[in-house]
Amino acid sequence: MEVSSIILDSFNIFSNNSHIISTSFIFLILLLIFIFILYSNTKQRVVYLLDYACSLPSIEFRAPFAAIIEHTMIMYKHNPKAARFQLRILERAGVGEETSLPLVIHYIPPQPTIDMARDEAHILIFDAIDHLFKKTGIKPKDIGILITNCSLFCPSPSLSSIIVNKYKMRSSIKSFSLSGMGCSASPISVDLGRKLLQVCPNSYALVVSTEIITPNCYLGSERSMLIPAALFRMGCSAVLLTNKSSERHRAKYKLLHIVRTHLGSNNMAYNSVTQEEDTEGYLGISLSKDLLVIAGEALKSNITSLGPLVLPVSEKIRFVVHFLARKYLGPYVPNFGKVFDHFCIHAGGRAVIDELQKGLKLSAHQVEASRMVLHRFGNTSSSSIWYELSYIEAKERMKKGDHVWQIAFGSGFKCNSVVWKCNRNIEANVDGYGPWKDCVHRYPVSIPDKVEL
Repeated sequence: MEVSSIILDSFNIFSNNSHIISTSFIFLILLLIFIFILYSNTKQRVVYLLDYACSLPSIEFRAPFAAIIEHTMIMYKHNPKAARFQLRILERAGVGEETSLPLVIHYIPPQPTIDMARDEAHILIFDAIDHLFKKTGIKPKDIGILITNCSLFCPSPSLSSIIVNKYKMRSSIKSFSLSGMGCSASPISVDLGRKLLQVCPNSYALVVSTEIITPNCYLGSERSMLIPAALFRMGCSAVLLTNKSSERHRAKYKLLHIVRTHLGSNNMAYNSVTQEEDTEGYLGISLSKDLLVIAGEALKSNITSLGPLVLPVSEKIRFVVHFLARKYLGPYVPNFGKVFDHFCIHAGGRAVIDELQKGLKLSAHQVEASRMVLHRFGNTSSSSIWYELSYIEAKERMKKGDHVWQIAFGSGFKCNSVVWKCNRNIEANVDGYGPWKDCVHRYPVSIPDKVEL
C-alpha cells in the first residue's frame, strides 16, 4: 500500500507540474508573438523608389525664342521698358529653344481660365502617370496612397481627386493635395509618403509633382512678377514609392534620408523677394541681399543636419576642428563629393545653380544635370529634380551603390534634401531614356553667358 501511495502521489505531482509547464510554455509563446508583432509595427520600414516618369509635352507647346520675342513685343507694345526687361532675362536665363509653355500663353493676348488650367493639368499629370504605370506594370487599384503638389493651381475637386476619378482608384485610398509650397514641394511630398508608408504595410504611394503655368500669366509691369514668367515652363513627375519587400530587387532606389529646413518664423525669410539690379548685370536681375542671406542660412542649416548622417569620419573631424577654431581657420565646407556620386540641384535658374555650385564647391560636371535640365525644359518647379535624375540615368552614369543628393529651395523660405542609394544598375536601353529619349545624344551643350536675340 505504501509503495502504491508513493507512486500515485508522484504521478499527481508530475501531472500538476506538467500543467504548470504547459501553461508556462503557452505563455512564453504568446509573449514571443506579442514581442514580434510589436517589433514589426514599430521598426522603420524600408522605403524604395520603384520607378518614376516625367512628362514630355508635345511639340505644339514648344516656345522658341522667336515666338517669345514676337509675343513679348506685341503684348508690351505700350510698355517697352517691361518688354526689354523680359527679353534681357531670357538672354541670360540659360533656357533653351525647346522648352514648353501652355497653349494659353501662345495666344495673343493670353486669356487664362480655370478650364484651360485644368486642361494643362490633365495633359501633364496623365502623361506622367500613364508612363509610370506602363513602366512598372502596377495597376491604379494597387495604389494605397496618393500625394500631389502644385503651388499655383488648387482646384476643387482637388488634383488628387481628378487622378482618383481618371484612374478609378479604390475608395479606401489615402489622398492628399499640397499647394503653395513652391519649388521644394517634391521632397516634402516624398517625406509625407515615407511617413505614411511607415504605418501602411505592403503599400504603394504615388507622388505627383507639377506646376501649372496657365494661372501664371502676367501682363503688368512689376518686375519681380515678370521674372517667373520668363523662367517657368511645363513639367510634371510621377514617382512610385513602396515598402513591399517583394519589390526590393526591381526597385531603382532605396530612400536613406530626408532633411527639411523651414525658416518661415524669420520675417526676413518669409518676406524675401527678388529685386532689380540697378546696372545691367547677371540675368538682368539679382537676388536681393536679404534673400541671399536667407538662402545661405537655409542651406547651412540643412547641410548641418544632413552632414552627420552622411559624411565620413574624416570630414566630420575637419568640420569640428574648423568650427572650434573658426576665428583662425574660417568656415569649412565639407567635401560632399566624397559622399554623393550625383547631385540634383533644383533648376530654378542660372543664378540658383551658380550659387549652389559655389557654396558647395562642386565641379561643372557635378552640376551638369541641373544646367542641362534648365536648358532643355526650363524651370519646371518641384519636378525639376526628377528631370535631372532622368538625365543622369539617360547618360548611363547611374550604377548600383551610387548615392544621389536631391536638393530644392522653395518659398517660405525652405530648403529640403533627399538622399537615395541606387539599388541596381540602371541601363537606358532597358529602363528607358525618359523625357530625354530624342535629345540626350545632343547633351551636354555649351550654354553661353548671353544669347543674342
